[in-house]
Amino acid sequence: MKKIIAFYFKIYLFWLLLFIIEKPLFIICHLSLFEGCSFMDCLQVMVHGLWLDTAMAGYFSAFPCLLMLVAVWTSHRSLAIILKSYNAIAALLASTAFVLNIALYGYWGFPLDSTPLLYFMTSPGDAMASVSIWISLLGIVFMLGIAYGIYRLVSLIQLPEADKQWQACALGVVLTAFLFIPIRGGFSVAANNTGKVYFSENQRLNHAAVNPLFSFMESISHEEDFADQYRYFEGKEAEKIVTPLLYTKSVNSDTLLNTRKPNVILIIMESFSSKLMKSLGGNGVAVNLDKLGNEGVLFTNFYANSFRTDRGLIAIQSGYPAQPTMSIMKYPHKTESLPAIARSFSDLGYSTKYFYGGDANFTNMRSYLVSSGFTDIISDVSFPIQDRLSKWGVPDHLVFEKALKDIQTDKSNKPSYRVIQTSSSHEPFDVPFHKLKDPILNAFAYTDDCIGKFISGLRALPEWKNTLVVLVPDHQGCYPENLNGDQLEHYQIPLIMAGGAIAKPRKIDTFGSQQDIAATLLGQLGIDHSKFSFSKDLLDSNAPHFAFFDMPDLFGFVTATDAVIFDNKSKKALFKQGKNYKKNEEKGKAYLQTIYDDIAKR
Repeated sequence: MKKIIAFYFKIYLFWLLLFIIEKPLFIICHLSLFEGCSFMDCLQVMVHGLWLDTAMAGYFSAFPCLLMLVAVWTSHRSLAIILKSYNAIAALLASTAFVLNIALYGYWGFPLDSTPLLYFMTSPGDAMASVSIWISLLGIVFMLGIAYGIYRLVSLIQLPEADKQWQACALGVVLTAFLFIPIRGGFSVAANNTGKVYFSENQRLNHAAVNPLFSFMESISHEEDFADQYRYFEGKEAEKIVTPLLYTKSVNSDTLLNTRKPNVILIIMESFSSKLMKSLGGNGVAVNLDKLGNEGVLFTNFYANSFRTDRGLIAIQSGYPAQPTMSIMKYPHKTESLPAIARSFSDLGYSTKYFYGGDANFTNMRSYLVSSGFTDIISDVSFPIQDRLSKWGVPDHLVFEKALKDIQTDKSNKPSYRVIQTSSSHEPFDVPFHKLKDPILNAFAYTDDCIGKFISGLRALPEWKNTLVVLVPDHQGCYPENLNGDQLEHYQIPLIMAGGAIAKPRKIDTFGSQQDIAATLLGQLGIDHSKFSFSKDLLDSNAPHFAFFDMPDLFGFVTATDAVIFDNKSKKALFKQGKNYKKNEEKGKAYLQTIYDDIAKR
């Protein structure tokens, strides 16, 4: 029995230590890129990288452990040959990923993913054109040498023999099953992803922490040829249609604020819809949102950009439209190139903090937030374990309390940009609040109540007069439940700007969607937003005002006079409104095509 346990731990720890050791070696091979980094930085790279290293060690140990179960019943020599063959393949995979990651990082600046494979498969000549034959041969020699060394070491771990076969088999099954825990990344809602190891403002340290094999596997499982999707027009024709839609100025922008440098608080509300506000024709459950909309600025023709949080967060914070077939947040090396509100604020000396009661590693969210310019990320692990009361982590009232306390104790004298992302109004709608019988409406009422109490706390502070609060849902609402994807109401959400920095109450009926928040907000503060190529200022009368949204394989394009929801599978308009809806369909197609062209280039 002891031999079974020893084999299990030996094989797992071998691969784990190998992946850990790779990290300082990676840094040493790129010392010039890590100039100024300390020993503690290197240590943190190894510690934070454990999330992915333990996962890959689990993957590499799974087959030997399964083979161990067979070995319990037979000591046939073929098992030893099978294990040696597997060790040789595993050693070559590990070595190849390690050497390629080192070789390519200096050129590309992001961890190994499926890109080199895609390049090589589509054009091997071009893929190898920038590397001399001698460098390639030297790389192959190193790769094979390292692989041989790994193979010799791992081959020292022999399959065990067992006397008590049934007991040994049962133990082996239990131990092998335990590998699922590190492979998945624990028991949290978020499965393992490369974003989980991001910890620093220095992107190179984050990249060093990434396990290249894990990054490659994740990328290959998600990769699509973006440039080949949604080909409605020839390139020049699409460009001609879409160019007038990409307006990145604030030349004729209306002024909503009484200050040019307010503290900004962005509240991103889980699953809220316009139907929760009486002022937008709803049931009035969101009483505090109605109050804020009446005393601040309420945008009455505003639309969600997508149907999922990961897509919505990027639409809001990077002014980048969502995609119907993929989420750009799953590609850290692409999101790193996106503009971001937080980075724009940080460049002007603002402090930047993100408050979220859930798991910030979900769908690579942490990597996006770090690369976007947030210096402090407060998530579920920032709270005592007894506060993580729901499936999605910490209830909203505790998150708002923490954010308010942070504002009250902030003595930095720097302007601040804080984002508070709620989560309690997400299914299963289990909240510490019992006001309404309908559990869904009760959850929304709870979050609305949390917002009301947070705003009341803000009003009592001297900072209130210089504070702008922006409130918007993360994506389309989940209420009412009976709305279909072919109804415009399904995508309508509130956008509210409130706080002491608002000059006077107003209602604005300009059409727009979440991607326009970046340009509108930065335009109000006089900050250049030309890098936000898909975001337009809702207060600039010269801008082309429209809303764009999408769901899996459909998109919507809405203006003041016409609207269309187009299904890409059936090639039909599911919803059409106005005499010129066909023009909106054409614009939506060109717009979607341009988005995927842009993603392919990043």
